[in-house]
Amino acid sequence: MKNKKTGRKGFTVAIFGSARIREGSAIYREIHDLAAMISGAGMSIVTGGGPGLMDAASKGHYVGRRGRNAKSIGLRIRLPFKEKESSHLDIKKEFKHFSTRLDGFIRHSNVVVVAPGGVGTLLEFAYTWQLLQVKHISNIPIILLGRMWFDFVKWIRKWPLKQKLIDPKDVELLFLAKDIHEAFSVIQKAYELYERENRILMSELHKIQDKE
Repeated sequence: MKNKKTGRKGFTVAIFGSARIREGSAIYREIHDLAAMISGAGMSIVTGGGPGLMDAASKGHYVGRRGRNAKSIGLRIRLPFKEKESSHLDIKKEFKHFSTRLDGFIRHSNVVVVAPGGVGTLLEFAYTWQLLQVKHISNIPIILLGRMWFDFVKWIRKWPLKQKLIDPKDVELLFLAKDIHEAFSVIQKAYELYERENRILMSELHKIQDKE
């Protein structure tokens, strides 16, 4: 997402997770709090714009914003049945096809957080992971949040990795976080590196301009 004043892309965290998890559950509260931490630090989020953990993220992001210019983006998918929309979305886009929606997530994301979820969440995670694996994208950490993913990575190591169907470097692209504080620590580090790279870029551009 581009900043209108600077023209450069703002830092945005994608949050993938189940639409089936209801308000009141522990993971709903955790995603709400994580999104509040993200907006409090001045970062935007992008979600699928639907119910469940997507709604938890948009609500939390709104609560933590405190006047900052961070946005909550919802990339909706057109379905044959009506699905409740997340509240507190600043930017909404609707897609007819999952393929173009997935590319939309990638265009916006600097970090990806994968919360517990089902087939849709697995699709979003696998698509991002593959693009990193084949170097179609780079420098987008994938954070797997929660114990569910610890067992998944164990399975990855036991089967595909052991059978040499994937490379050890592919697994190194994944960051396991047992709670939102570990997840936010990775997000903050990625944000700091992003800001530093932009400062270096702007400094080099000014040097070029001064020579002209």
